[in-house]
Amino acid sequence: MSPRSIADTAERMALLPTDVPRDAVIVTRNLHRDYDMGGEVVRALDGVDLTICQNEFVAVMGPSGSGKSTLMNMIGCLDTPTEGEYWLNGHRVSELKDDELARIRNKEIGFVFQTFNLLPRATALHNVELPLIYAGMKSKERRRLAEEALERVQLTDRMDHRPNELSGGQRQRVAVARALVNTPSILLADEPTGNLDTATGDEIMHLFKSLHQGGQTIILVTHEDFIARIAQRQVHMRDGKIERDFAAAEVS
Repeated sequence: MSPRSIADTAERMALLPTDVPRDAVIVTRNLHRDYDMGGEVVRALDGVDLTICQNEFVAVMGPSGSGKSTLMNMIGCLDTPTEGEYWLNGHRVSELKDDELARIRNKEIGFVFQTFNLLPRATALHNVELPLIYAGMKSKERRRLAEEALERVQLTDRMDHRPNELSGGQRQRVAVARALVNTPSILLADEPTGNLDTATGDEIMHLFKSLHQGGQTIILVTHEDFIARIAQRQVHMRDGKIERDFAAAEVS
């Protein structure tokens, strides 16, 4: 069955489990993900229960092999669970087919990657327009929304520049603008400061903090404690499970 119209948010949210807050954006229940590695089954996620509400800023942490990247792939609708349920903004995405997942992913999730993933020959403006092109939006409206997104990340004076004409921090700002242009339910950032020097990384984290203060829900994967402290909540993974989940204010 096709998902309800994305506009029917209130109706979709009413279908969530009764114990879930009505402002929940992400809900997982008993989420498992197994991989067959040459005949050996590896359990990357082992019964993850997670709820993230609107306007939360959550840092997901854990050592290599902890399951944090697999969890992010699930949240980002880039992979599907072996077992368990996942709701994204009221959509029960754990049951959707690939084409439906792609539509939800393009509308509901903004991705920011460590490596920027910008088209090298395209201007900053055109890079930001890409999700809107995939959505079939007309040129005039695309340009308006892309310009607004670049203004949000303070790059209006660089919109006609190509990536090789921008600094690392500016390139990541373009990537953030591209992630925001569809007004997504969540901004999903995977090690967004990993390719940046400390000062530039701090600049990008201040941008994320500003976006969060403006109402954006953000989930950030990082292995850096000082970056995780900027988030309001930390989720620590180990062996495919959530080991700790606490408010950042609880960190001494």
